[in-house]
Amino acid sequence: MLTPLEMDQKVDEHFSFEARDDIDGVLATLAPDAEHDVVGWLTGPSHGRANARAFYEQMFADLAESRVTCRKRLYGKSFLVDESLWQGRAPGRPFGIEGRNRPLEFRLLHIIEFTSSGDIQRENVWVDLAAIMRQLPQE
Repeated sequence: MLTPLEMDQKVDEHFSFEARDDIDGVLATLAPDAEHDVVGWLTGPSHGRANARAFYEQMFADLAESRVTCRKRLYGKSFLVDESLWQGRAPGRPFGIEGRNRPLEFRLLHIIEFTSSGDIQRENVWVDLAAIMRQLPQE
């Protein structure tokens, strides 16, 4: 069983790879058969590192200058819940919404489950889509 500190280290490592648009680094934090589920993502949940790659390729094209600030974490046996604020720019089409390189910030809720060896077994992400829609109005 992982300690809260060990869980924090793995999630912080995962987020730091995301901030650098390092797909291989992000995928290395996942278990080989991990479930990756961003609620509302058009293709639904993916299974395995190779299948999660498509999400990260699209996300890194849609969002830039990523900064994630943790607001609160709750810990359980082999899982954590992370409430964070994402800040950056939207040069692409995040969640199908034209970004036009505008600044953007929104809340994220991650539910992350870990293997006994410390890899991320399941990443479930909830995005404040209403905030994104307010900040990126379509003309």
